[in-house]
Amino acid sequence: MGTRVLRTEDPKFLTVGGTYVDDLRDERLTGAAWVTYVRSAVAHAKITGIDAEEARRAPGVLAVITGADLPLPPIPPQFGMNPGFAKPWLATDVVRYVGEPVAAVITEQRYQGEDAAELVVVDYDALDPLVDPRQSATDQQLLFPDAGTNIAAAFAIGDVDGDMFDGCEVVVRQDVVNSRVAPAPLEVRGTACAWGDDGRLTIWTSTQNPHAARDAIAASCGVEPAQVHLITPDVGGGFGAKIGTSPEDILVAILAKSLDRPLRWTENRSENMQAMGHGRAQHQKITIGGSRDGKVTAYALEVVQDAGAYPNLGAFLPFFTQMMAPGVYDIPNIAYKSVSVVTNTCHTLAYRGAGRPEATAAIERAIDCFAAEIAMDPADVRRKNFIAKDAFPHMTPTGANYDSGDYAGALDKVLAAAGYDDLRAEQKRRRDSGAQKQLGIGVSAYVEITNGAGPFDELARVEVHPSGDVTVWTGTSPHGQGHATSWAMLASDELGIPVERITVKHGDTDEVATGGGTMGSRSLQAGGVAVHEVAVLTVERAKSVAADLLEAAEGDIQLDKDRGVFHVAGSPDEVKSWPEVAAAAAAKEGTERGLVVEGSFTAQGATFPFGAHLAVVEVDTGTGRVDLTRVVSVDDAGKIVNPIAAEGQRHGGIAQGAAQALLEEMRYDPDGNPVTGNFADYGFITADLLPSFELVDMATPTTINPLGVKGIGESGTIGATPAVQNAVIDAVAHLGIRHIDMPTTSEKVWRAIQEGAAR
Repeated sequence: MGTRVLRTEDPKFLTVGGTYVDDLRDERLTGAAWVTYVRSAVAHAKITGIDAEEARRAPGVLAVITGADLPLPPIPPQFGMNPGFAKPWLATDVVRYVGEPVAAVITEQRYQGEDAAELVVVDYDALDPLVDPRQSATDQQLLFPDAGTNIAAAFAIGDVDGDMFDGCEVVVRQDVVNSRVAPAPLEVRGTACAWGDDGRLTIWTSTQNPHAARDAIAASCGVEPAQVHLITPDVGGGFGAKIGTSPEDILVAILAKSLDRPLRWTENRSENMQAMGHGRAQHQKITIGGSRDGKVTAYALEVVQDAGAYPNLGAFLPFFTQMMAPGVYDIPNIAYKSVSVVTNTCHTLAYRGAGRPEATAAIERAIDCFAAEIAMDPADVRRKNFIAKDAFPHMTPTGANYDSGDYAGALDKVLAAAGYDDLRAEQKRRRDSGAQKQLGIGVSAYVEITNGAGPFDELARVEVHPSGDVTVWTGTSPHGQGHATSWAMLASDELGIPVERITVKHGDTDEVATGGGTMGSRSLQAGGVAVHEVAVLTVERAKSVAADLLEAAEGDIQLDKDRGVFHVAGSPDEVKSWPEVAAAAAAKEGTERGLVVEGSFTAQGATFPFGAHLAVVEVDTGTGRVDLTRVVSVDDAGKIVNPIAAEGQRHGGIAQGAAQALLEEMRYDPDGNPVTGNFADYGFITADLLPSFELVDMATPTTINPLGVKGIGESGTIGATPAVQNAVIDAVAHLGIRHIDMPTTSEKVWRAIQEGAAR
């Protein structure tokens, strides 16, 4: 466990606040006009006409741009998917979801855009909406006739229809919905940009991956990446939805060039909920089989992934669901099949965990269903089927090479901390007494892949100034993770320079040439390790300079980290300080920069954090009300650099995971209208609905990187969701209830109780 260091980022956010895209005041944006998008109000229709004349005459309007005005080819889908699914920058012939951009209005003032957009008249010829992904998978109604199918991607391992369950004493089947959720970052999408007289674009945007965004913007604008200077101000949350940059962001840069005017765009909350992109949205069919003594021998998972109107990253995420399908269990026979289909809804994309939570939710429901069928404690079934502690590294049937783990140890720690036997005894007492408030206990065990999607290399630069201060540059791009503190700690540990004298810079593509961004829980094991490695090199370079100053052999020079000075071995009194070494290095190079070292780290593969969660709920059987009363968790991410940062990630992840299990769902009506499209309707969790989480420590280092660290940003989201869902179902299982889909709202629970009573 590392040192507990308070986050150096927090005082600013807690006092003056952050500077987000919408807050920017930069001279390059002087006179910037505003972009407002006109969005479709129907889910599926032919566009028979767009009348923008009244809007063009409105006060402050500089231009109204439609798809016909853009000489741009449509945006091809990712990952080599069928080009027939290409997305127009602005819809021209057909709209395919509520919120799809149809026109862009540019105005002098921001408020004028809202008014003018209302004056753009779009004539629609309604088409039948297709909202159910299972119906879409039949291809009976094609949303993209040129594609010839609604299936954008498909993955499979084994034969889900074969004889893998022959010989099983018990086979259990269950349909499961992993609900569609909205990422809903507190900062919505936003972009501001200006083209310089030199033909170079400066653009500020809210993104998790500045370098990938720069490259995408450059390609769309027809310039080289070096002609784009991308800067991320403070980024107010992303959760995967801001991994790249959206067409609306890029179009701001394209329009700014054509109008020769700086432009700004910030969406409102309704736009964000309708059109940013959604997460999860899987329909799953689980089949699990084994023996009555609790041994699981076969498991099949079938998935229909709702990719939304235009296939995006979400269509590919079932690949990760496939990879992580077995979870923490040593199951000899595994089969998986998925199809990703288009519907008349907003596209899906990465959302905290991105394909891995869906796999864990499926296998953890399957284990609970199997345990219920054979009347065995679900914790005992898990323990009986775990991959053994001495089996690592372990290659699963789905191709994941787990680096290290102790799954039974994690579960045992959680059960002991929770007082599991006492909880079960209290549950029995309430059931026997017929109490209206029943106790539910949900268990989950999980493993996830981090730093699994690449790129696996990351750049870092360390500069020790003649003042003795240090600047660290990194290609990772935090949006709440605390890199400024943790990266400074890593550098401080090697340099012997206090954290408060180290500044970490990121998010500026002119200052750091390359970077992989921050997503997939990759930053510490890529960017953090790069900082560590470059700090080690910095000390070696400094010893060479100090050797000259001390007139000694380089191999005899030692760094006293406690004092922050260099000396000859055996002569600790004659020293050279970091400022002296940095000044000498600058003089030698003929600069004023000090001692500068740059390097990169290339990871040798992904890591696989793991853990176990236990949730306790009380369910009022008269009303269906669910109260989450306890969450106990082990989230093992290897060596921990800063426990405060790690605990923050765990708290946030558990809250999001519990929220999906209890409340969150982005719903559409049969006509494709979003019915939870703002914070008044969308089931957001609040602090009063959450208990204080009980975090249990455990650290199993990896050998994949020198620090022994794994990712932790998504762990809580992966472990908490099935634990909470299992707890709710467990609370009413004695009433004949086998399953309740997420979110387990009071209404759903009440209806399940009534149906159980009727049966």
